Amino acid sequence: MTNTVGGMQVSQLWRYPVKSMVGGRVDSIDLDELGVVGDRTWAVRDLERGGIRGAKKIGSLMRLAARDVDDAQVEITLPDGSTVLTTDADVDERVSAALDHRVRLEALRPADDLEHYRRGAPDSDDVVAELRGIFGREDDEPLPDFSVFPPIIAEYESPPGTYYDVFPLMVMSEAALAALAAALPDSNVDIRRFRPSFVVDTGDDGADASTPGHPEFDWTGRRATIGSAMVEFGAPCPRCVMVTREISSAIPADRAVLRHVVRDLDQNLGIYATIVTPGTIRVGDAMTFV
Repeated sequence: MTNTVGGMQVSQLWRYPVKSMVGGRVDSIDLDELGVVGDRTWAVRDLERGGIRGAKKIGSLMRLAARDVDDAQVEITLPDGSTVLTTDADVDERVSAALDHRVRLEALRPADDLEHYRRGAPDSDDVVAELRGIFGREDDEPLPDFSVFPPIIAEYESPPGTYYDVFPLMVMSEAALAALAAALPDSNVDIRRFRPSFVVDTGDDGADASTPGHPEFDWTGRRATIGSAMVEFGAPCPRCVMVTREISSAIPADRAVLRHVVRDLDQNLGIYATIVTPGTIRVGDAMTFV
């Protein structure tokens, strides 16, 4: 039985060419079996601690932005406004200087190159302290339910063959963004903090959802067609320290955002999804549950 939700459509699409750097809005995305084509095709390797790293560990990555130039190269905008291409000879030097941390840009490698994806050294020998740092939890706050994560990420920074953290897609609703803004009037809840693959306009404010203002929490286990693709929604997305990071002077570091998510939203914001049928999604496409 097909259930079409009236007025439910894609309002925003995002692509992030470099892991943990700010991405950009696009008019369409292509999905293959692994995720968004052209998404997170580059990442930085930590030359000080080892391993591929994101902004959970190197927070200043979120002050850099990346956009596709063509199929072979990506342009990175540094905090001072200057740009560098992934093909430039001095790209590692300039990105390292901007981060104040020695790194090397590395393109995706095949899934069977397991050493490439293996986690680097932890910052702490105390596992709980390490996890509290990654997830930005206060001493009196719980850690996420790790059973929603695939076991492989305990050993690897990302599922081998990809640079996304856990699942290929993360989806939010416009209602959730509005609810955040209402709950946090003194914070800048710019969408770039939350890094969705796409945003859905549900046609209402989500007041009737099980968590008012966050209708996507009720989509777990459901499949939907969007454009020529089909996705399956998984667990709500437990949020980490990345949502607190500074992106620019207009979007400063702000721990209040994470405190609200942890204490008032059961640690979650947005929902994970996987690809059932590859295809193309465009802004304005209807989302239909099946």
